[in-house]
Amino acid sequence: MTEQSNRQLRLAQRPTGEPADEIWQFTTEDVPEPGDGEFVVAISHLSLDPAMRGWLDDRPSYLPPVGIGEVMRALGAGRVVASRHQDFPEGTHVTGTFGAQEFAVSDGRGVTRVDTGLAPLTTHLGALGMTGMTAYFGLFDVGAMADGETVVVSGAAGAVGSVVGQLAKIKGGRAIGIAGGPEKCAWLTEELGFDVAIDYKAEKVSRALREACPDGIDVYFDNVGGEILDAALARLRRGARVPICGGISQYNAEGRPTGPANYLNLIAARARMEGFLVFDYAARFPAAAAEMAGWIADGRLVSREHVVEGDLTAFPETFRMLFRGANTGKLVLQITEG
Repeated sequence: MTEQSNRQLRLAQRPTGEPADEIWQFTTEDVPEPGDGEFVVAISHLSLDPAMRGWLDDRPSYLPPVGIGEVMRALGAGRVVASRHQDFPEGTHVTGTFGAQEFAVSDGRGVTRVDTGLAPLTTHLGALGMTGMTAYFGLFDVGAMADGETVVVSGAAGAVGSVVGQLAKIKGGRAIGIAGGPEKCAWLTEELGFDVAIDYKAEKVSRALREACPDGIDVYFDNVGGEILDAALARLRRGARVPICGGISQYNAEGRPTGPANYLNLIAARARMEGFLVFDYAARFPAAAAEMAGWIADGRLVSREHVVEGDLTAFPETFRMLFRGANTGKLVLQITEG
């Protein structure tokens, strides 16, 4: 352990707009040694998520912002390589918020042991991780989806959106996905089983939603905000629910985010729009993950991870892929030796 080094990615300055290379600083430290009740994880995979962009801004939110000079907050997966914790012996595979670095020390809080025989580590960051939990609880608890309802999801070819549509189909609903480009739309309908895919780059979304949802939308699962949220609000059915998961179209805006113009339709439709955080459902994660694992095993749920291989210096460019629509499914950086 002492002969190795731990490369880390730290925040050097706050970004303006899309995060540029200049906001990051790479540092090297000694690999940490575990104290009593601690263990050290060799991190092999980092999760890249749109929410990470919000963590870079110095403003009030559900988590404090990443501090200048701090290791970038990131979910990761890896293997325990040194341990003084009885519940996490050496060789255990785990996921947790380890940060953008090669090694992390932990006392086990917020760390999950995972079975790589059940699914690869990347899937434990995807459909069996926070991604899947966000889709599951956002659709079934916040969205209160019922059998036979019409579900529309934006960012449908992304990590969360691709799972939401599949869950809607598993529970007897009709799934309409909004994504960018013919390849992504074909993937939604041909492989994931969505009923309709709308290409927002080639179609007018408001018109396409009228055609795809002639009786209105029961659940609109929003990942992007902006104009697409507005188009969906105009098509709400009476009693509709609108879970707000994210607003990636607004994350790099240099001015104030654009609010929805059609929000008054919530009144006419007697609808509910509600933001949520997946962490609030943590006590129920094991049961949900077990159910999701069963659906993966029987082929009803496809977990797709877009894996980029590279050392830690690949993080900045891989992170920007999220905001350019360059990934399909869950975006993961697999850390290789530099």
